[in-house]
Amino acid sequence: MFSTTTQYALRALLILAERSNGTLVLGRDIAQRALIPANYLSKVMLTLAGAGIVEGSRGSNGGYRLVIPAHDLKLLSVVRLFDRQFAPKACVLGLKKECSDAAPCPAHVAWQDAKAGLMKFLEETSLDDISGGAFEVMLPKQRQPPA
Repeated sequence: MFSTTTQYALRALLILAERSNGTLVLGRDIAQRALIPANYLSKVMLTLAGAGIVEGSRGSNGGYRLVIPAHDLKLLSVVRLFDRQFAPKACVLGLKKECSDAAPCPAHVAWQDAKAGLMKFLEETSLDDISGGAFEVMLPKQRQPPA
């Protein structure tokens, strides 16, 4: 449903949310636990840092931590950072920039309820609401990414 980058960002943030005391988590530890290639993770974290969601520090005691408390970080703010095409009025079929009642695509009417439910979920659900589980068991079985 979301881009790979958005999925990676959410996985990384879930790991940081486990450290509600603000301790730093090494990038390589995030990459390994969340099955994210290390170079890809650094780009994701740079975007999250630029948005003021995380902060990172370099050096032997470096790593990443959440700046915004997990209970205040709504999923929609993360999704919109990486999936710029994700918008309430976007055409589900990608046929138009905006899909409306006045100018509907073929799926417009059928998609309305699902889209409203998705938007409500993203607007109301915080990172804290979905954290706290061992999400690693849900990750696809694959080799660990190179460090």
